[in-house]
Amino acid sequence: MALHIIVGGFFGDEGKGHIAGFLALRYRPWGIVRTGATNAGHTVVYGGVKWKLRAVPSGFISRGARLFIARGALVSLRVVLGEIEALGVGGRFWIDEATGIVTEEHVERERSDSYLMATIGSTGTGIGAAMVDRVMRRLRLAREFPELKPFITDTQSKLLDAVESNYTVHVEASQGYWLSLYHGTYPFVTSRDTTAAAALSEIGLGPRHVDRITVVFKAYVTRVGGGPLPGEMGFDEAVKAGWVEYGTVTGRPRRVAPFNFELARRAVMANSATDVALTKIDKLFPSASCVREWSKLPGEAKKWVESVEDRLGVAVSLIGTGEDVECTVDRSRELGLEP
Repeated sequence: MALHIIVGGFFGDEGKGHIAGFLALRYRPWGIVRTGATNAGHTVVYGGVKWKLRAVPSGFISRGARLFIARGALVSLRVVLGEIEALGVGGRFWIDEATGIVTEEHVERERSDSYLMATIGSTGTGIGAAMVDRVMRRLRLAREFPELKPFITDTQSKLLDAVESNYTVHVEASQGYWLSLYHGTYPFVTSRDTTAAAALSEIGLGPRHVDRITVVFKAYVTRVGGGPLPGEMGFDEAVKAGWVEYGTVTGRPRRVAPFNFELARRAVMANSATDVALTKIDKLFPSASCVREWSKLPGEAKKWVESVEDRLGVAVSLIGTGEDVECTVDRSRELGLEP
């Protein structure tokens, strides 16, 4: 039992919320920790209800799981308090005392920057400005806000105690590899690193504790904002394919392209993936809709998954076949990846 990291392999919006939610329900981890910042939204659909989350981990649907926000994360006070109340998770939610807090002043600074907003396509949620303040040692931390006092803890120590006591902890990263400040399509990137290694750094634990790294890819590529997107399709073509989507946080239409093996191979390599999850395969193969067993997937869908495995050199453990988290094929056991 140790850390299981769930990380994005494209430009975000790969379906990490779906995969994190499914894994939490199936394997009932001791805890789940969210890294990143509240400029990234994760969508979870379970039991006919859809949640769009920017702070609370998607695995909250596993009612016994303890929920954490990492020390290195950046969160909006308004967003985190709103989600705690809306989801009713106050009794099992903790935020690290040194988590950075994004204020309205950060939002205003970011939105007044025409380069960030118009050229880069920033979400305008203040994360970049807050990161600047953190680097300049001016950022206010969670421990400074009385509203957060009931939830303050030392997440690093709690998570270390858990994994050393043989409990499983899921690490829910945000965005995707190609938005990394260091490894992505600079300057069209986010304000932080987005790799599995960065997620570890944010929670404050080392690689010795990692048992599994699942890199999530959607069956096609989407991107919000500026920057290159190889093979980008026109809007009409995307509509015809049924691939039109809108950003969870911004509501902006996502740019669309077919699955890109070159981008995926790089993400697998850089994240030291033990396995891959694929989502929205039903958008490629409608007859696969909400199939939950590998043996029942249509042959053409199986062939496509096998081609992904062959070309990426890593096993596909999870296959999302519909919107609800229960619409998932789980091959973890046969691949020897179950905790």
